[in-house]
Amino acid sequence: MSDTPMIEPVRRSVRVKAAQAHAFEVFTAGVDRWWPRRASIGSAPMRTMTIEPRLGGRWIETGTDGSQAVVGKVLVWEPPTRFVVSWDINMNWKPDPNVGSEVEVRFTALGSHETLVELEHRKFERMGEVPGAKLRKDVDGGWPGMLDLFKADAEKTSSV
Repeated sequence: MSDTPMIEPVRRSVRVKAAQAHAFEVFTAGVDRWWPRRASIGSAPMRTMTIEPRLGGRWIETGTDGSQAVVGKVLVWEPPTRFVVSWDINMNWKPDPNVGSEVEVRFTALGSHETLVELEHRKFERMGEVPGAKLRKDVDGGWPGMLDLFKADAEKTSSV
């Protein structure tokens, strides 16, 4: 057992004017449409961002030179209600399979044309106290903007 104290998870939510299945699809299969290119972890500028839609699938960034950087892997895959991925990125924003915080995203239908999307980024303590606290602070500032981009794309592409 680690001596590192638990670091509080980052929790964010957004209401989306879109059906539950559509919101799930946009967040996962459509991630490349809304994930900003400036949020790159690879050695080359980002060309695409992909979440492979299955348990054990990879969350990968492909660079303009064809190189791939693994953001994480799919730990839970339960469409259209939730998924969990590892976040294998260290405090310096570089891929590192030894750090493994987690991101869980839940999709709750609030009727046929609205969905509550709840994101929890957790287990920062796996990185150690100082690196975990730094990454938590960084993602706490980043997820709100990411969720805004996701929401805009989900609502723009929704049929409701």
